[in-house]
Amino acid sequence: MDSIKISEHMDRQPVLLKSDMSLAIAVELLLDSKKGGAPVVGDNGELVGFLSQQDCLAVMLKSSYHCDLTSTVSDCMKTDVLSVKPDESILQLAEQMLGAKPKIYPVINNGKVLGTINRTNVLNAMNTYMQQCYLSPA
Repeated sequence: MDSIKISEHMDRQPVLLKSDMSLAIAVELLLDSKKGGAPVVGDNGELVGFLSQQDCLAVMLKSSYHCDLTSTVSDCMKTDVLSVKPDESILQLAEQMLGAKPKIYPVINNGKVLGTINRTNVLNAMNTYMQQCYLSPA
């Protein structure tokens, strides 16, 4: 199981946000793509932050009282982002996810975002592996 790499199960077509994008547009992108969050990238595709649905919800709740959603992604995103590399082990990531860690991790290589991996991707990878264990006689 330790040989199963993140690159084999990551989402290679993540939503990528820009820090100067309006929060309203970012929310639309997340909702349309059914994503729980997305990496925020700079002009060269480098990771500069992460915006989750939870981050959006907090700002939108405050804005709903005055009907004035004027925030940008940079106003709401987290800049201290945990990320993983494509050649890392799914098993190690699964262990890391047991704690109060993010549900979605940007996958980066040389500072650039290649994709994302979430708990569903990890669980799916582990389930596929476990099914092979039961089908193969020991």
